[in-house]
Amino acid sequence: MGMTEQAPADIRPGRLGKAEIVANFSEMHPPLSRPEALIEADRCYFCFDAPCTTACPTGIDVPGFIQKIRSDNVRGSAQTILSENIMGGMCSRVCPTEVLCEQVCVRNTLEDRPVRIGLLQRYATDSIIENGLQLFQRKESTGKRIAVVGAGPASLSCAHRLASLGHRVTVFNRDEKPGGLNEYGIAAYKTVDDFAQKEVDYILEIGSIDVRNGASLGVDFSLADLRKEYDAVFLGFGMAGVNDLSLGNGLAKGVIDAVEYISRLRQAADKSELPVGRKVLVIGGGMTAIDVAVQSKFLGAEEVTIAYRRGAQQMGASRLEQEHALTSGVCIRHWLAPERLLLSAGRLSAVRFEHTHLNSSGKLQGSGEYCELDADIVFTAIGQRVLWDTLGDTAKLLELAQARIAVDENRKTSLPDVWAGGDCVDGGEDLTVSAVQDGKLAAIDIDRYLRRIMDVGE
Repeated sequence: MGMTEQAPADIRPGRLGKAEIVANFSEMHPPLSRPEALIEADRCYFCFDAPCTTACPTGIDVPGFIQKIRSDNVRGSAQTILSENIMGGMCSRVCPTEVLCEQVCVRNTLEDRPVRIGLLQRYATDSIIENGLQLFQRKESTGKRIAVVGAGPASLSCAHRLASLGHRVTVFNRDEKPGGLNEYGIAAYKTVDDFAQKEVDYILEIGSIDVRNGASLGVDFSLADLRKEYDAVFLGFGMAGVNDLSLGNGLAKGVIDAVEYISRLRQAADKSELPVGRKVLVIGGGMTAIDVAVQSKFLGAEEVTIAYRRGAQQMGASRLEQEHALTSGVCIRHWLAPERLLLSAGRLSAVRFEHTHLNSSGKLQGSGEYCELDADIVFTAIGQRVLWDTLGDTAKLLELAQARIAVDENRKTSLPDVWAGGDCVDGGEDLTVSAVQDGKLAAIDIDRYLRRIMDVGE
């Protein structure tokens, strides 16, 4: 449904006052003050064989950066973080620390709670990024040029590392602004005050990175073109396609792509002007489902229900995110698979679900029992996919696996001069921190590749 179309009375903006909506979308987790950070840092045992560092996808020396906070060396702490994860500021806001570093903290017991690593990471990085304090210097120019496709976490991480190593990088970005899902796909209450763009600006300040917005692979250039013009290529174009319900009438008015709606909400200057339903139904169980459900509630929807075909343990969203949705007034219904959209005058009125369960083999199957849930808007959040048909010759040139790009441990593709990372690669996780690691590893390997070429040339 185009949100500019004439909508019934139950889909409208202004369900809450502007001031209340502004309050709802304020900081989800307020930052630590200096005294709070010093006290929290003092709780760390500074383990020698730190499980928190092992659990971090980017390998940040967690005890090391916390020790520097304890010594009131915030700049040094930020250096430790950003050297491994240049998007440490955003990751401190959106990384599921409760299932990564904080989950394995030795203080995470029945009698105690883990050190708040995410908030300490934010404390260390915020002042550096907000004030543009550059901690990195470029090495001497190599004269080599690399094309980076996409401007999300994987691509920006790769670009920054390559620039710091002395290479020249051109980033081709299909969107109006760089940042990828950090800019367009994360709940607005998780990253306020335009932090995503502040972090992008900080990354680009190192220099030698040229960003070309509105430039799309498969439309404005091809992978073959890039390989001819540049010394190496990194692909981080993500997954622009969304899965549909496959119910035959999934394009009915009132059925909305959750990713697209979150993007519009993130870019809205005045969130009170966004139409929202009275009864909102979200189909899916991942972070996108949680984000669109909670934000619908924050915009004033009276009833918001998430319907997921499996149980709570199988949901892609973490337990903490599920709890956040529940405490925000969202109802989560499990073991429900959408079977049919029910329409009235061509517009959505309800969804019929079949109750599901796991059979003796552990496979999901329908029970033959059904229920109906009323809704004036259904958000679909059932996964994304790469739109290969829009990417020109890319799929023909690369080896694919599970409809995504096959890469090795260094994120190198089947082509000798092309690397890839983020959601578009096989095995890619839907996490900013994992995408950052992909970009970093690829950049390190690209640098090795280019320097071997330079040595041979000499």
